[in-house]
Amino acid sequence: MKKSIKKILAVLLVAVLTFSLAACSAKKDKNDNSSSNSDTDIATLMSVEPNNAEEAADLYQKLMKKENDILSNNSSLWEKVFMSANKETPMIEDGSNYGDFLLKTIDGAKDQFSADELKILNEGAEQIKEIEGKLTILEQKYPGCGSKPSSGESVAADSAGKISNDSEATKFPTFQGKDLDGNDVNSNDLFSSNSVTVVNFWFTTCKPCVGELGELEALNKELASKGGAVVGVNSFTLDGDKTAIAEAKDILSQKGITYKNIWFDSKSDAGKFTSGLYSFPTTYVVDRNGNIVGQPIVGAITSAEQSKTLNSLIEQAIANSNK
Repeated sequence: MKKSIKKILAVLLVAVLTFSLAACSAKKDKNDNSSSNSDTDIATLMSVEPNNAEEAADLYQKLMKKENDILSNNSSLWEKVFMSANKETPMIEDGSNYGDFLLKTIDGAKDQFSADELKILNEGAEQIKEIEGKLTILEQKYPGCGSKPSSGESVAADSAGKISNDSEATKFPTFQGKDLDGNDVNSNDLFSSNSVTVVNFWFTTCKPCVGELGELEALNKELASKGGAVVGVNSFTLDGDKTAIAEAKDILSQKGITYKNIWFDSKSDAGKFTSGLYSFPTTYVVDRNGNIVGQPIVGAITSAEQSKTLNSLIEQAIANSNK
């Protein structure tokens, strides 16, 4: 993982099918195992058998919260795990158990941890494996139970890059970069050519990030008729990391993604901006003048609530661009 984004992974709710709670990065470790994440609490939830779709959706959210708690605790350890995953481990395929992915990644990086740290990580990964198994069963028995509207899925505990609500416009950081095929891209031309640009920050081993790519592709096609576009920024690809670019392109290809993904220097204004993000995915809406519209969308846009918020910002950006 790139140095400039180390802070991002503080909590790797990342893999967590964080379908509406997850959030990727806490600013400090929680080394004590809170009662909300106790084995007993998880075991109780695992034993619950919902009687209807509403109960299934509620249980789904609670289980995702447990995954988030597991990864929030000892966040610096999970950060090291995912730094290793970025270098050596491709994103898991849809349908596989994320717990298995975590266990494999931990094993590959075991030399970086003490015996006690490995115990913490492996126990956490085993719990996530069990939870993921239960989530899969719920999804199969109650399709759509993971799509319950909420505050959004992400990989972090707190929002990043908050924009002030005052009347003064906030400019998106400038950059001179390239797309993943090596074509030059700069912020001025990018934004001025679109009535609205939806900038989505993601990274390759972030399950919620990858999970929303399909929705973003559909959004990009919808925006094309309005003169707008979606642009992705994979945090791992900053500075043109060839391995990270190849991995990102592979996932984008598998998902059928056609919208532009870009990278820039980690020392640029935009690079520093990216390194300050603590939640992934995070999405910004930018108007033709390069102004950020409203607050960022922290978490995936797969819920109805997140989509509604995003669409409102898009309409506002288009209105601004037409003035």
